Amino acid sequence: MPAAPLEISGLCAGYGPTRIIEDISFAVKAGGRLAVLGRNGMGKTTLLATLMGLTTRHGGRIGIGDEDITSRRTSARAERGIGYVPQTRDIFPSLTVEENLRTGLKERPPSALDEAYAMFPRLRERRGNYGKQLSGGEQQMLSMARTLLGKPSILLLDEPLEGLAPVICDELMALLTRLAAGGEVTIILVEQQIERALDFADSVMVMERGRISWTGAPDALRSDRALVDRLVGVGIH
Repeated sequence: MPAAPLEISGLCAGYGPTRIIEDISFAVKAGGRLAVLGRNGMGKTTLLATLMGLTTRHGGRIGIGDEDITSRRTSARAERGIGYVPQTRDIFPSLTVEENLRTGLKERPPSALDEAYAMFPRLRERRGNYGKQLSGGEQQMLSMARTLLGKPSILLLDEPLEGLAPVICDELMALLTRLAAGGEVTIILVEQQIERALDFADSVMVMERGRISWTGAPDALRSDRALVDRLVGVGIH
């Protein structure tokens, strides 16, 4: 399934009656790379969870191209091509690496597991280990590999670099850059490592108190340190 465009209009959502995000509208072209930045607690995770159908939607539209998926369940969104790697990783601790990966195959044959091992050779070395025996970096690789095995056309990533060693961050970002450059997937990246996010993205959106407060090109944000400090709260080195 090739990369798909995503179009969001007037999206309002939260948990039960509590609204977390309000009037969110944006579009990402097929194969685009959008970085969503902002301080903690500003609604970034809720936005991704809403796109995956995991929150209470109070209004707005979610479209993949011209197709309206607003009312579809989470499973139907996954079948349509949305892949989600949550901040919590959500691997199965009592399953082996290979058993975890098999859950991401969907209709694909077991031989497709070789793709995951090619992306992350470390997982091949650990394929008999249980999820709970993996390091944080290995768990993140497993979560991402499992999602990518499903061949998503849109990939949602919630702080994939959190707590990882710099060398692992380099590996993950290099992989994502290759996937996006090949037109295989549209990526929305929520990330606190601002410099890495700006290096990766072709567009940037900043959220404050559940709303979009700024959108633009990565270089526009990178060149204005005062703007970064005001919107994101951390400087760029």
